[in-house]
Amino acid sequence: MAATTILSRAWVCALLAACLLVSPLSPTRAAAPRQEPAAYTTPLGIALETLPYPHPVKFLSMDVEGEPVRFAYMDVAPTGTANGRSVVLLHGKNFYGSYWEDTIRALTAAGFRVVVPDQIGFGKSSKPDIPYSFDLLAASTIRLLDTLNVAKAAVVGHSMGGMLAVRLVRNYPDRFTHLVLENPIGLEDYRFAVPPQPIEKLYENELNDTDPAKIRAFHKRYFVTWKPEAYERFVEVRARVALSGEFPRWAKASARTYQMIHQQPVRHEFVLIRTPALLVIGQEDRTVVGGNFVSEEVRKTLGQYPQLGKAAARDIPDSKLVEMPGVGHIPHLEAADAFHRDLLAFLKP
Repeated sequence: MAATTILSRAWVCALLAACLLVSPLSPTRAAAPRQEPAAYTTPLGIALETLPYPHPVKFLSMDVEGEPVRFAYMDVAPTGTANGRSVVLLHGKNFYGSYWEDTIRALTAAGFRVVVPDQIGFGKSSKPDIPYSFDLLAASTIRLLDTLNVAKAAVVGHSMGGMLAVRLVRNYPDRFTHLVLENPIGLEDYRFAVPPQPIEKLYENELNDTDPAKIRAFHKRYFVTWKPEAYERFVEVRARVALSGEFPRWAKASARTYQMIHQQPVRHEFVLIRTPALLVIGQEDRTVVGGNFVSEEVRKTLGQYPQLGKAAARDIPDSKLVEMPGVGHIPHLEAADAFHRDLLAFLKP
């Protein structure tokens, strides 16, 4: 077991984030400086129908909890010399697959095939009103990999995707060669500090979370330095989704996945992980200290990422901890070169 330093984040951040946003009218990477408008007026569908992704999006049709759904994903072939290996990238609670654009580029250039799902309830995938669980999302991801004939892969999970990645390697240990946790939430069991919220309250909070200024204020917590030219696109998408006539369905799915995070901890499973693991932790992750759903008193009882990361590295048997000073919640965006260097070094045979 190795440890160097890490950072982790709490349910609060997941509970309070507002979908990662990318401008549907411009490429996923902003090319020109952007302003911070007071409001957005053009709706965006809750399946992000007109939002461009960096690679073609395909859909796997399946039934989930008795409902027909479409499971969106990108399947990107190597651009460098193929090494015969695959990597699965798992987005966070308030994110979706397109924010992995730079990571896809780095991995495919190194010869990897890269599979990037939008989990059911997120991104371009369906938003069914069902009981969400990490077991359900893990099973759906395995079904996608089976469809794509991916027998083994490395898995990289950011934020909530880290919790899902833990469940994947625990439920399907023979399918994954490497586990990478990037500023994951779930590094503590939030049930001990965060009071449960009824689904009605979570739903109401989501329905009311539509003010671009509030959305922007929350997203600024993700980054050490807010750069409107790069990050305002996130605010735009979340604000425009709120203008959709189907926004209540999006809000209900978001509320149910908040509840999933709170009710289904994975922290106690760390000692049981048998997959080699890399923990990459931006040491300035501030998302844990903010949010409208949690009181200041409760926030003070939650751990901080550097300490939680060290504890996680001690408990995961075969793990390496990498801390990133001066980096916030999303190292693969805020410190892309360093993150990709460490990721590729870990994935080397």
